[in-house]
Amino acid sequence: MVLPAARETHSVAEITANDGTRLFYEESGQGRPLVMIHGWTFSGRFFRQVVPALSKHARVITPDLRGHGRSDKPGHGYRVARLAADLRDLLTALDLTDATLLGWSLGCPIIWSYLELFGPDRVRDVVLVEQTPKQFQTAEWRKAHAQSFDQASTATMLMQMKADPVKFDEQNLTSCTHVPPSEQEKLFLLGEMALSPVEARAASMEDHTVHDWRDLLPHIEVPALVMVAKQDKVFPEGGPEWVGEHMQNARTIDFEDSGHMIFHDEPEKFVAVVTGFLGEARG
Repeated sequence: MVLPAARETHSVAEITANDGTRLFYEESGQGRPLVMIHGWTFSGRFFRQVVPALSKHARVITPDLRGHGRSDKPGHGYRVARLAADLRDLLTALDLTDATLLGWSLGCPIIWSYLELFGPDRVRDVVLVEQTPKQFQTAEWRKAHAQSFDQASTATMLMQMKADPVKFDEQNLTSCTHVPPSEQEKLFLLGEMALSPVEARAASMEDHTVHDWRDLLPHIEVPALVMVAKQDKVFPEGGPEWVGEHMQNARTIDFEDSGHMIFHDEPEKFVAVVTGFLGEARG
């Protein structure tokens, strides 16, 4: 489905993180900032289908994480806490305040880490799109990642990725969508994924996948909107629902016909829900 074009101009730029890493971002629209943080192996351009419509309501900023897209690919800095510091550097460099942070998949732990390390400084509220608070399963926690649910499965997944990145990306993209992309869109998205070297991917997943955020989430006070995809093959067992149930000021919206890429599978509803949240008054 085609969403309406943006009225505002589009720009691309970069900032330099405090460790010298250059971080690329794109920007569209005017108004209060909406910073959209992509998931593992992807890029800010994965949001391109919904950015034009969202930029009618906000200043939309879509950065590429280090090691992804057009950002630098250093040999260090792929811990979630460093990615949260990169987010802090972006907000500071652009002097963004009263921002809405939208995290998809890995983008959610980056936001959680930011709030743990820096508090709500510069942040008005958050949108959390399809992420479990704990990827590894245990006897008391079954809401794990479908492929990376313990150390052994993660090692196997990363070994498959290193052996054949092209095949891995194709399978990964297929598992993330409920509505298959057009051939043109598929080629574009696979091209974006190919920009992330396997070393950066492996390092970020090895850190990201071991974290357990369940102790932190009940203490986060900023307003939150949690999006849950009912057709997700990546997190199939209720982990994203747990997030909405245990944050103080969160509410959950279900997307019945979406896989992991909600903004691709149900773009009009995604835009309507996000813009509605952006327009809510905050006391």
